[in-house]
Amino acid sequence: MSYKQYKAYLDGEDFDHLALVAELNHYPSAEKTLGLKKELGLTPDQLAKITAINIELIRKKKEMGRFMIKNERALDSMFRAKKIDDGTLLFLTNRTGLYQGELRNAILLTYLKVDAILTPEQKKKYLHLAKP
Repeated sequence: MSYKQYKAYLDGEDFDHLALVAELNHYPSAEKTLGLKKELGLTPDQLAKITAINIELIRKKKEMGRFMIKNERALDSMFRAKKIDDGTLLFLTNRTGLYQGELRNAILLTYLKVDAILTPEQKKKYLHLAKP
């Protein structure tokens, strides 16, 4: 694992661009929506819900990042000591896939939740304002 990837996992960043499918299909990100709260005219209720969604996503990304780092360290240690076998390798690589799948689900779920909170007019404004 590179230092850049390690740091991203610790900081709760989407290093692997797991949200890309939602972004390409114009679903609203919690973080960007919060950044555009005035422009979108979010109500206090919408703001509270989206803030809670974003806080939980940050927590989940950091949690899963720590798990992925720990798993990668185990792989590295076993390879370095030349004590890796087929069964251990299968277990650790499958666990990596499990963590990545859980993380991707958590990330994509936030897009669905935010989309359900915004009004059609807010979604239209979001698409116009959130362009890169």
